Amino acid sequence: MSRDAQKKLAAEKALEFVEDGMIVGVGTGSTVAFFIDGLAAMKDRIEGAVSSSEQSTRQLQSHGIEVLDLNAVGPLKLYVDGADECDPYNRLIKGGGAALTREKIIAQASDRFVCIIDAAKQVEHLGAFPVPVEVVPMARSLVARAIAKLDGQPIWREGVVTDNGNWILDVHNWRIADPVGLEAKLNQIPGVVTCGLFAARGADEVIIGDQIRPLRRPA
Repeated sequence: MSRDAQKKLAAEKALEFVEDGMIVGVGTGSTVAFFIDGLAAMKDRIEGAVSSSEQSTRQLQSHGIEVLDLNAVGPLKLYVDGADECDPYNRLIKGGGAALTREKIIAQASDRFVCIIDAAKQVEHLGAFPVPVEVVPMARSLVARAIAKLDGQPIWREGVVTDNGNWILDVHNWRIADPVGLEAKLNQIPGVVTCGLFAARGADEVIIGDQIRPLRRPA
């Protein structure tokens, strides 16, 4: 089965978590695009969506789905998003599309985070995909030096400006044994807005194709 076919199956399976009257948190990326298309067919059953990016906002609005401000709607019951990597414990690397900060905010504001991926995104250890770190522009070099002390190789994603007006450093050469600990360290560096490790708050369920994988706790 092709990766696009797997993504479409996962997106369609995630629609089963959508309940009547919900405001749905919606992520960003190619798999989520399939989810938004599916959500359009049931738009009269939901109140609207909270979007993690301008890209997703445009797609939602093109389907006539109202996009709401998280500040105005409070906690959400459901957030659906993709990932760049997923380990056996539903801990993720996200941010390949540079929307990691808003994605992390909506994930934190949601009771249930459903992650939709194709099988190629599964890994035993996070880190083969570079970890995106969103930084305030004036702090780029400062943050890069701090990351180098953590044995990472930061590379500036030149030409990319996030929806929040910030820059992205992609950190290579990590095989991450403690994603929760590394996430905490990165978020403490002055100038870091957030990092693309979704470990402290990972996914509650991961859907791979049409199969739902529940949360496992590390031993």
